Amino acid sequence: MSDTPDWHTDEFPELRPGPPWVMQEMIAAEPALVQQLLRTPPDGAQAAAGAIAEALGNNLPVTVCGCGTSEHAAYGVAALLTAAVGSEKSHLVQARPAFSAAQDPRPGVCVVVSHEGGTHASTLALKAARSQGARTVGITQQPKSAFATAADVALLTPVHDESWCHTAAYTSALAVGATLAAGVGPFAADPAATCELLDRAVSPAAAASIAERLADRRVIICTGAEPDLPTARELALKIAEGANVPTLALELETVLHGQLAAHEPTDALVLVAITESGEQERAVRRTTDVARAAATIGLRIAGLLSDRYAQALGAELMSDGRMVTELPASEVVNAQLAALLAGAGALQSLTLELTHARGTNPDLIRREQAPYRHAAEAAESSDDW
Repeated sequence: MSDTPDWHTDEFPELRPGPPWVMQEMIAAEPALVQQLLRTPPDGAQAAAGAIAEALGNNLPVTVCGCGTSEHAAYGVAALLTAAVGSEKSHLVQARPAFSAAQDPRPGVCVVVSHEGGTHASTLALKAARSQGARTVGITQQPKSAFATAADVALLTPVHDESWCHTAAYTSALAVGATLAAGVGPFAADPAATCELLDRAVSPAAAASIAERLADRRVIICTGAEPDLPTARELALKIAEGANVPTLALELETVLHGQLAAHEPTDALVLVAITESGEQERAVRRTTDVARAAATIGLRIAGLLSDRYAQALGAELMSDGRMVTELPASEVVNAQLAALLAGAGALQSLTLELTHARGTNPDLIRREQAPYRHAAEAAESSDDW
């Protein structure tokens, strides 16, 4: 008699009794995966970059969108394109949720991220953009999906993320975004240096100790100033999915405008300060203000930081510890790409350690429990909208 429960079909990730989780294996595969994508971009990447460059040259918008982790990756891809095109054209690049893009499509180019290729809102975004005359680009791992066939150009990533707490799916999309950025403007993305960066970021020594301190928190706020907001949002999603802790993702300044009124000493704040820019001194001062305000209420505080931010922000601000990643020179790896990948590795490692501390299985994102499985079925049972 099989010990496999009736509900566990082939569509689910592997059901394991305990660690190591599939998520851990996917994280370990990321450095080589990103290096592979940067060395050998997907077929069609040059054509997609050419369409983006043409749209920008004609002052037409470039929209990047997705859902869930793919939405956060889309915001990262938009940031990479913005870094490549420069300030004169940066206003033309916009990241949006896929549902919003489907409701209000724009001309130009629409780039949509959907790792599994099965998200209806993402397919609708492609079709709606095409109805406005836009060229459409899909970033996915599923070549035979309705999503892939709806795109003018489908950029295929080589590795399927076998855990539903997606990690490799996120970094794969960022790597494809880097290849597009390199096709539209000056953009450094040395494959070996990027692999080394991500290898350091996915195994920070501080992750386990921080996770132990955060494991019993009621709510975890994840925050970063605008360049780091996609990382903060993805951190919040991973913690919710994998460790089953309620989270809130907020832009740094937003934390100070009423949000703290709802929080207690049983909560925590994780600060993301990785992207290095000309406004870093102001960001350091405001990050310090947020940390002090939260500490006054009694929240536990941790940080995901670049080495330069770690030097500027006092260790005493972060009672629960800091995860610090040294970034390469921007001439070797673009500063925005380095920050996104360093943040990805750190947030994924922290989430994995939180699952260990809390005894959760991240791979099934709680769908081994009937209410959460039925909730997903209710949400996904129809595509007539």
